[in-house]
Amino acid sequence: MFLIKAKEHQTMLFTTTRTLIAGILLSTTLPFVTLPAWAQDDSDTALKTQSRALAQDLQQQLSGKLKAAMQAQGPVHAIEVCHLEAPQIASRLSREQEVTVGRTALRVRNPNNQPTVAQAEVMKAMAAALADDASVVPEHVITQADGSQAYMRAIVMQPQCLACHGSSIAAPVQQAIQAKYPEDQATGFEVGDLRGAFLIEWLSK
Repeated sequence: MFLIKAKEHQTMLFTTTRTLIAGILLSTTLPFVTLPAWAQDDSDTALKTQSRALAQDLQQQLSGKLKAAMQAQGPVHAIEVCHLEAPQIASRLSREQEVTVGRTALRVRNPNNQPTVAQAEVMKAMAAALADDASVVPEHVITQADGSQAYMRAIVMQPQCLACHGSSIAAPVQQAIQAKYPEDQATGFEVGDLRGAFLIEWLSK
């Protein structure tokens, strides 16, 4: 047992510098929701740590762009910025880390973000977990049908999101949404609802 523990410790010492930095920044581990047995694959701590850092990086970069757009010209401009910037940020992070970084939802705005059946099931469980305890942001690592691993972290509706995703959207904003996303499903949310999930997909080994 001591030999196994020593090997585990040695492995952790040789993780990448990026992983170590992410681990320091994210020293408080979030609790995980209870998901179906097929979705419970939490064996790779390093993968989870790296994925969480990427999800938070996407969130912070996109939130910063949207906040600046809202302050400068309001929600109509923010829709344009999100339409342009969200794919670019996700693509840049994907290239840098050789993974696929993106977002998905049960009700998508961009049809390219449709979830798989397995991802949808995880988000349903996340929505139920948020309804039970809104203080915990659900996250999970799953093994997908093709053998690849995917990290999912809940996107929780915040007050600043209501202008574009809430139940009472101004007419100019609705028009801007329809112009960019004619198949939009991502409205009618309330603060605290599950808006979707950050999705980090790793190549199968």
